[in-house]
Amino acid sequence: METSKILIGYAIYLPIVIGLTIYVSKTLFKNSIVYMNDIFNGREEIAIATNKLFETGFYLLNLGWALMILKMSLYNNTYQELIEDLSYKVGGFAIYLGVMLFINLYFFFRGKRKAKEVQNLSKNIITE
Repeated sequence: METSKILIGYAIYLPIVIGLTIYVSKTLFKNSIVYMNDIFNGREEIAIATNKLFETGFYLLNLGWALMILKMSLYNNTYQELIEDLSYKVGGFAIYLGVMLFINLYFFFRGKRKAKEVQNLSKNIITE
């Protein structure tokens, strides 16, 4: 009976974290291409390639973390405790995804700021 509870937990947990990861990734990287184009001065091929590399790393990091925290020990527990454990795991993973989202946004904004600094420096050198 306890093994079936663990399998139920896995069957609920895995689709949720995979779905959350896909949703956050698609939202982040669909919109981040604008920043990448700006960072790379409109060189679309480099912007798209870099964005894809960031997206791949995002998937690897987040799905890897989701699998690392997969372990459930539900022996002699009730279904109520199963749901509580799942909510704790999924909630913790959602917070982790949110932090990762903001870290990625920070890097995009930082890259955009650096690109603007380089452009301004280039303009100042040319005008002098």
